[in-house]
Amino acid sequence: MRLCLIICLLFNCSILPAQVTPVFEGGKEGHATYRIPAIISLPDGELLAFAEGRVNGSNDYGDINLVLKRSNDQGKVWSSLQTIVDYDDLQAGNPAPVLDLFDPAFPEGVLYLFYNTGNNHEYDIRMNKGVREVWMIRSNDLGISWEKPVNITSQVHKPNNPDFNPSYTNPSDWRHYANTPGHAFQFQEGEYQGRIYVAANHSQGPPQDESKDYQAHGFYTDDHAKTFKISESIKFPGSNESIAAELPEGRMIMSIRNQRGDIPSRIIAYSEDGGATWTEQYFEENLPDPVCQGSMLSFKDENGNTILAHSNNADTESRNNLTVKISRDKGKSWPKAIPIDQKENIQGQSWTAYSDLVLISPQKIGILYERDDYKEIVFKVVDWMK
Repeated sequence: MRLCLIICLLFNCSILPAQVTPVFEGGKEGHATYRIPAIISLPDGELLAFAEGRVNGSNDYGDINLVLKRSNDQGKVWSSLQTIVDYDDLQAGNPAPVLDLFDPAFPEGVLYLFYNTGNNHEYDIRMNKGVREVWMIRSNDLGISWEKPVNITSQVHKPNNPDFNPSYTNPSDWRHYANTPGHAFQFQEGEYQGRIYVAANHSQGPPQDESKDYQAHGFYTDDHAKTFKISESIKFPGSNESIAAELPEGRMIMSIRNQRGDIPSRIIAYSEDGGATWTEQYFEENLPDPVCQGSMLSFKDENGNTILAHSNNADTESRNNLTVKISRDKGKSWPKAIPIDQKENIQGQSWTAYSDLVLISPQKIGILYERDDYKEIVFKVVDWMK
């Protein structure tokens, strides 16, 4: 071990801690790269890890499948790869899983996976040269088998140009669209108990400088995914990838990427009506961010108090220094920071990037995250109370 430490110091590498387990490894199981992790737990404690399986490389557009692995031992060992969605040469991306535990027709729970498809690159779609659609796929046996996908674009998207004609320049139309990278969630108590909420973002009208055409929003269902409604948009131009979590008394909090990068921190928004509208929105200087994705998880401690955990790259310059921060006051302060993974002097590469959080027990949370310049997605369990 001492020799390993000396070698790592000489070559400026990072030691992979024993509790960090590779889940998706680029170049294996039929895909060159795996990106965009999402993870949830089942009532029996089994973990389901989702990702984009990029067949030919790391590009965001192209032959991209949605894939799944399972773990029955809190993330120590993972199953072989299961491909859920495959559109041949086109993409399926941004997996957002959630378990519905309030449908009386399915007392064991219904698993939903929301995702996006696209027929062109992101910038071209912002130019109105293509379309991003929103889909949903359901499993009644907790992810073993899946029903036929359902296109819900007309309910959660606002493409005012149905023919997607590039000469059409209505400034109010939505163009690019993405679900949250990471899990969706279901309200567990209060007035909105049972509501499934999916954070999202869109671009509106032609591309603008500093990505000001982007705005975050969310969509939700109160009838077990039969119909959907769209939330009010976040007010900040450039608000982009987002993730949300439940708070007591029907309240909700959302954490949002600032695509402009002019203020290097996360945007925080609060809702008093289950995520339909926003009452408070601001930049949170205690959550620094290098223009990347983040994750957030709400849960109860052993005394029934609401705890928020937030993960992102706590660095204003590069995708590095992945950190989990803990809030005991519903997101108003983030006094505790738990380092997850980092590397010194990464020289322009991304050491850590996208992540997603899952509850293991009242004392422990799991984090599924991209590592080593997108070469792998790994899993780690941390005791947030230490």
